[in-house]
Amino acid sequence: MEQQRVVLLRRSFLAGLGLAVGGLALGLAEGSAEAAPPAPAAPPGSAAPPGPEPAPGEPGLRAGVFLHIAMDGTASIVCHRSEMGQGIRSSLPVLIADELGADMARVKIVQGIGDKAYGDQNTDGSRSVRDGYEPMRRVGATARAMLVAVAAKRWRVPAAECVAEQHAVHHAKSKRSLDFRELVADAAKLPVPDAKTVALRPVAELKRVGGPLPLLDGPAIVTGAAQFGADVRLPGMLTAVIARPPVVGGKVVRYDGARALAVPGVKKLVDLPGPKGGAVGFQPLGGVAVVADSTWAAMRGRAALQIEWDHGPNAVYDSATYREALSSAARAPGKVMRKVGDVDAALKAAARTIEAEYYVPHLAHAPMEPPSAVARVDANGCEVWAPTQNPQAARTEVARALGVDEAKVTVHVTFLGGGFGRKSKPDYCSEAALLARAMGAPVRVQWTREDDVQSDYFHAVSAQRLTAGLDATGKVTAWLHRTAFPPIPSTFDARAKTPSEGELGQGVLDLALSAPNVRAEACDAPAHVRIGWLRSVCNIFHAFAVQSFIDEIAHARQADPRDVLLEVLGPARQATLAELGVAKVPNYGAPIEKHPVDVGRLRHVIERVTEISGWEAARKAGRAVGLAAHRSFLTYVAVVAAVSKDALGKVRVDEVWLVADAGTVINPDRARSQMEGAVVFGMSIAFHGAITVKGGAVEQTNFRDYQVVRSPEVPKRIHVELVKSDAPPGGVGEPGVPPVAPAIANAVFALTKTRARELPLRRLGL
Repeated sequence: MEQQRVVLLRRSFLAGLGLAVGGLALGLAEGSAEAAPPAPAAPPGSAAPPGPEPAPGEPGLRAGVFLHIAMDGTASIVCHRSEMGQGIRSSLPVLIADELGADMARVKIVQGIGDKAYGDQNTDGSRSVRDGYEPMRRVGATARAMLVAVAAKRWRVPAAECVAEQHAVHHAKSKRSLDFRELVADAAKLPVPDAKTVALRPVAELKRVGGPLPLLDGPAIVTGAAQFGADVRLPGMLTAVIARPPVVGGKVVRYDGARALAVPGVKKLVDLPGPKGGAVGFQPLGGVAVVADSTWAAMRGRAALQIEWDHGPNAVYDSATYREALSSAARAPGKVMRKVGDVDAALKAAARTIEAEYYVPHLAHAPMEPPSAVARVDANGCEVWAPTQNPQAARTEVARALGVDEAKVTVHVTFLGGGFGRKSKPDYCSEAALLARAMGAPVRVQWTREDDVQSDYFHAVSAQRLTAGLDATGKVTAWLHRTAFPPIPSTFDARAKTPSEGELGQGVLDLALSAPNVRAEACDAPAHVRIGWLRSVCNIFHAFAVQSFIDEIAHARQADPRDVLLEVLGPARQATLAELGVAKVPNYGAPIEKHPVDVGRLRHVIERVTEISGWEAARKAGRAVGLAAHRSFLTYVAVVAAVSKDALGKVRVDEVWLVADAGTVINPDRARSQMEGAVVFGMSIAFHGAITVKGGAVEQTNFRDYQVVRSPEVPKRIHVELVKSDAPPGGVGEPGVPPVAPAIANAVFALTKTRARELPLRRLGL
């Protein structure tokens, strides 16, 4: 009997669910039906313009590249950052709309392609809102000023007496109003004012900012209408999977091409070059691509290749051996990066010395959606459709790979099924472009889960050694912190082996301490895999070490960990550079004057989280609770975790409380969701996360051996509280992660009296 193969697309399956999905969509986002999801893949010969207008030259009012008001009054607002579940398309455009005075029912959200005209488009570093808050408001204010000027002139009244609200300009004294569509034509003739000079509304007049905002893309996501990377379909498109070197720097010696080509559906095998120069950067790893008419055929063809590899110099890399070398590096003096007082003398004079080493292994990003990209190359240039966090870098890298000018490359941004920093590295986009050129047809490159786990840009493995000197009363008088890890710059400079200032600015250089003698040292560690940034970056292992160490100090003193943590931080203040012992703090790219190291804000979230969790009562009742707090991405977060043992004797997290001070928050619902997600992400790191390497190759393959937290492990209750603040916006996507693992580890000690100085906990039998 002939077998028939049925192809069921994700969107078709969801559409078949009918009313059930529709009802869920309504529950997710009331009143959001007017929001437009990203446009589907453009047909051959078309390309999205580098601005919001539906077609080049459409008449209307344009306020820079982010806002276009058509003659019918429809306001098209560009979201230049990538949507990966954090709700940025439901947040940044609202800043423009509120300043403009727009009716959201007449607003269309347009996804920006990769273009330098938009400024920084990298959806990374928890920067989208904190970098876009004022600029986006100024875009809306600019258009509002132009519309108001036209209305005031017609009415012969002062512009100061006119107000723009609900898509119209109103004059209260004469009770007159003009819809935006009645003003656009004349406003478009005016010179566009300098955005830096336009007056912003008082924050109290922003109707939507800081309040409940609908998830505009919710209906499209749950009904399957939302377009993710692998959803893009072009006429004549082929699919490719790639056999990449299992060891970075490896090369193909030989393979069995005949067996692969014999697989039904396989069209061609394409040899891909490896990275050029000494550093891999964002270049593809190389290998052999199997191009076929379906993903399954391509995967079967790849399995038949029987490749023999020359693994190259990184084949010596063994994570167990490397751990010993890393620990040795952390035990020896390193490059002094921070210095206050005389630590050596203070340690000699200390009544008591406490010392500990901490270890965190490599981690993989493992987003729900593995990387994929579709490319089409013709005489006019190259178009790419991809779930990318960094479309400008994708454009640059594709142009470099093809040897063409960037002006000939267009990068369309689809929805992302998670990213965590992996999809800001666009190697997969270049792979698709190279294969599309080789095939003379559109090609979709699809990474499998195994590809994603084994060929990632891995989070750095780290070893840290902390030493504290205590006086007779138990107060910390000396603090020495040595940290060793292969730095991210090694991906771009093969000679780099010392942790960079920017990486140490994530929990080492910006850590305010009351101790009068402080020294921090960076210890060398060469890289043997691609090192990349992962959600919250070096804050993960720095927070784990520092917050665990402070808890150790507290228990050594038989004192309340909360009281000791507050004591070690010292009184509320804005820490000066002199106090920190540095010439400057990287400060996530923000001026220290605008975003100081504010110990008062950190103390407040600690005090608040221990209050709402019933910290004192819980400890007195014998409940195992742990505390940790950390400043990252200009936001202050404190976490209390409560743990117990399940019926099998394994540790489980029963409840988590998190308090965050992120300054001004545009979209509280999305901010809370990201903090809840950070708890789950942090739990995955705490309990399961570990990439190990043998012979230069990653040993893990899929979620069976690189686990993430599953539903039964998630706490029954996660409480999130956002501090109301008028401070400038801080980050939201990443700052919730760093305190989670140490809070859990500290709770585990309270429960078991076993001190976890390494992660993950499950590998310790906990």
